[in-house]
Amino acid sequence: MSLGKHLLGIKDLTKEDITLILDTAEKMSEISFRPIKKVPALRGKLVVNLFFEPSTRTRSSFEIAEKRLSAESLNFSSGTSSVLKGETLLDTVLNIERMNPDAYIMRHSSPGSCKLITEYVKGSVINAGDGASEHPTQALLDALTIRQKKGSFEKLKVLICGDIAHSRVVRSNIHLLKKMGADVTLCGPATMIPPYIEKMGVKVETNFEKALSQKDVVMMLRIQLERQEKILFPSLKEYFLTYGLTEKRLKLADKNCIVMHPGPINRGVEMASEVADSKESVILDQVENGVSIRMAVLFLLLQGGENEDSN
Repeated sequence: MSLGKHLLGIKDLTKEDITLILDTAEKMSEISFRPIKKVPALRGKLVVNLFFEPSTRTRSSFEIAEKRLSAESLNFSSGTSSVLKGETLLDTVLNIERMNPDAYIMRHSSPGSCKLITEYVKGSVINAGDGASEHPTQALLDALTIRQKKGSFEKLKVLICGDIAHSRVVRSNIHLLKKMGADVTLCGPATMIPPYIEKMGVKVETNFEKALSQKDVVMMLRIQLERQEKILFPSLKEYFLTYGLTEKRLKLADKNCIVMHPGPINRGVEMASEVADSKESVILDQVENGVSIRMAVLFLLLQGGENEDSN
């Protein structure tokens, strides 16, 4: 079974593709606990980490994944590159392409930017977040964490709360969770809910307490202040009072509910510290699973050149 050449979004994957990635990641996870945390699976492959936006977890876990598979890495940061001198995205990519990399991991503020560069490069392209469009590996690591804790996605009740309008994570998660059979509810201030999002097959609720009722999974999202053209709520304090996840509110969910967050957490805004550090929280499990998922994606796309003729 082949995923094809690129990973641009969850929207492009089948249920079988998703299961293959999750199963492969489970096998890859064992490598991280060996005395020597490295296998020669991608020896001789060159991967370019092309980040035009700040990143800690995503970039670090991709770099670790590359090292554990024995790939060579070229790390690019727009803050120390010719982008500051006016070089365009395409010119940057065309210059790096002459160094013959096998894959690009790219994060960019513009939706569709990853798809754009696939027309100009020979290697695989993995979307590490394009604007508010998609972030496929985040949704996959979320899915791996949910599967480990819940066993199955079928009829699982999932609540995603926060800045829905500006989140790339939520779009990838909706595509994935719906494909896998989960029931998804979105919650947040009306100013942060994009119009017509119900067409993606989700429920929308602006009352947080009501939305929490009987949920199996609660995923809190960061307020994307850097993407908002204007402030969409009176204050961070008021946001927490209305939409912050507290121990009291968490009791409204299912007693075996897990709490997730893609990071970085703003304690006292999206959730209380007591919740972030509670036994219900699987936030650090998500971070750990990020390495395994990114190892799996790199391996499946680049192994042995088997996919080089596929689209």
